[in-house]
Amino acid sequence: MTAAPIRAALFDMDGLMLDTERIACRAWHDAAGQLGITLADEVVLGMVGMHSSKVDAWLISQLGDDAPIHLLREATHERYLQLTEGAIPHKPGLIALLDWLKAQGLPIGVATSTRRSIAEHHLKAAGLWPYFAFAVCGDEIEHPKPAPDIYLKAAGLHGVPPQDCVVFEDSNFGVRAGHSADCRVIMVPDLRQPTPETLALGVAVVPSLVEGLQLLASWQGEA
Repeated sequence: MTAAPIRAALFDMDGLMLDTERIACRAWHDAAGQLGITLADEVVLGMVGMHSSKVDAWLISQLGDDAPIHLLREATHERYLQLTEGAIPHKPGLIALLDWLKAQGLPIGVATSTRRSIAEHHLKAAGLWPYFAFAVCGDEIEHPKPAPDIYLKAAGLHGVPPQDCVVFEDSNFGVRAGHSADCRVIMVPDLRQPTPETLALGVAVVPSLVEGLQLLASWQGEA
């Protein structure tokens, strides 16, 4: 069955547009090493797409009540800022996708769990900021992903019903948020593959934004 055309596009940022998740993982491991903490890869990967308000509880569940979570968070933040001083690489196919959306006259927004100060810095440093009509950031919503709030707010700013928006996401948390908001979701996995629960939602999964553009063009009747 041919999918109905979409009227607006919403993008996650970390791991979807910018290759930041690998940098964040390195920051966690570097900070843990400085503090003499053993941090397994699965503990770090479990935080991919997770809102900052959920991180402490996750770390306590994995490291125990006595772990110096506050110190670890601070050290990780400082290391992340060091590692992201310059422009962060774009993910493959991003610019072609954004240019295509612009050529179609479709409004584009950002919906990221990252707080605004960091999100704006990254997007401006990467030369991406002019593409977007707006950004909704993690410090501007009450209920983070996987709740639908951020995508409902973003669709409202577009003035487009959620079901007429396409959401591009890389994380399972983000996919659940977009799906719960009744948006059309295209998942482009980064560090974590879709879980069985994510696949059960019936969302589209593609290997990169290159294929994401191809799929979206087919939805718009251009394939």
